[in-house]
Amino acid sequence: MTRVVAQGTFDLLHPGHVHYLEDAATHGDELHAIVARRTNVTHKPAPVLCARQRRDMVAAIDAVDEAHLGDPEDVFVPIERLDPDVIVLGFDQHHDEADIADALADRGIDCRVERASGREPKHEDELLSSGDIVDRILRERGGDADANRD
Repeated sequence: MTRVVAQGTFDLLHPGHVHYLEDAATHGDELHAIVARRTNVTHKPAPVLCARQRRDMVAAIDAVDEAHLGDPEDVFVPIERLDPDVIVLGFDQHHDEADIADALADRGIDCRVERASGREPKHEDELLSSGDIVDRILRERGGDADANRD
């Protein structure tokens, strides 16, 4: 059995996340998704949703066999525990495959690192980025939240 790990923030789930996880699942028999803790998200704004909520949303995606919370201090702890055969990075994640492979080798974890394919929007107003979703919300519903309620 080939165990695959995909990891990410998965804040404000969108079709790009679903595509990433579905693509990652094709690399093996069992997909485990690791959802980053807020403290580990340093390369972009902190997630809007709490980690448990993001994990539960990811777990609801059919392609995912199990969803896990990342370790609050060491992102490699769940990787060591899961002992995957493949780690699939999102097509636009900031990680460098060679750096990840080196870090895995330093820890004695023998697995290959792959990059998921990208996904183009299927129509002009489809959003494939959590940041773009937040920007649209602020643009279209910004200001006083109570004034925008029906």
